[in-house]
Amino acid sequence: MREIGQVGFLDKPVPRPGPRDAVVRTTSALICTSDSHTVRGGIGPRENLTLGHEGVGVVHEVGDEVRDFRPGDRVLVGAITPDWGDPASQNGHPSQSGGPLGGFKFANSKDGVFAEYFHVNEADANMAKIPEDVPDERAVYCADMLSTGFMGAENGNIPIGGTVAVLAQGPVGLMATAGARLRGAGLVIGVESVPGRQKLARHYGADEIVDFATEDVVGRVLDLTGGQGVDTAVEALGADVTFQTAVKIIKPGGTVSNTGYYGEGEFVRIPRVEWGVGMADKTIATGLCPGGRLRMERLLRVLRGGRLDPTPMTTHTFRFEEMERAFEVSDKKLDDVVKVLITFS
Repeated sequence: MREIGQVGFLDKPVPRPGPRDAVVRTTSALICTSDSHTVRGGIGPRENLTLGHEGVGVVHEVGDEVRDFRPGDRVLVGAITPDWGDPASQNGHPSQSGGPLGGFKFANSKDGVFAEYFHVNEADANMAKIPEDVPDERAVYCADMLSTGFMGAENGNIPIGGTVAVLAQGPVGLMATAGARLRGAGLVIGVESVPGRQKLARHYGADEIVDFATEDVVGRVLDLTGGQGVDTAVEALGADVTFQTAVKIIKPGGTVSNTGYYGEGEFVRIPRVEWGVGMADKTIATGLCPGGRLRMERLLRVLRGGRLDPTPMTTHTFRFEEMERAFEVSDKKLDDVVKVLITFS
């Protein structure tokens, strides 16, 4: 990111690790809609900051105090790399450590992973070794999409056999749909208008699809739940209208689990009446993609055990030298794109 609205290549020196840090040679990365929000100024001005936060690679160099990793190890690095000594981490909210953007350092407070090499703070706590039988193009999804999407289901307080609606079936929403099924939901409703994404939603566990372009979402969800509303609504887009819909479709005592990144607008509104004028026991849960080694190891176990294959979401693959075109495809949502994979070798 050269500045707001401009991207391009820059030459930078290979980073050096601190005593507890590592430098990773990138082998695969994914482009995220969050990168587009950043370029448009969603988190404020940035100049000559390397984008990207979903990457895997091979350890190039480690600091003197790194115990568990050596050069040559294949590793996954979470999109969120907390400072584990931060008070927020010690208080049970590790993703929130280190300021208003929490542990979301890549492409925010430091260079990201869209480079031949990238730096990882607190390597022992923020990297995980990739099993030999898990390919890079699968493991890289754990960095953000699985972690964030599953968080949507985890924060949603889904009862076994419960009802869930996932609003928007982009990559995070698709993984929230998969996560809802893994958490034992009895009815999963995917809200989406794009046919290819509707198909993927069914693949990942949606029992019903509501097309917001042709149907009244609130009315259809109420019909599907016998007028009660859902136990959990996962907002996976980051738009005011979608957030309001989520509040409207949960039953009293239900939960809105927010995963969306609200990259524009000053306020997000809560519909007063459907909120029970503030007294409907409706919970709004928010979260930032959980990071850390333990989280990454658990997600890799899901892949290795055959519980889920995220690679059907990869609709486009580009080489690193084609990055500018790849970003354009992702940013402008060209060619029915879902997720763009970048390869470095």
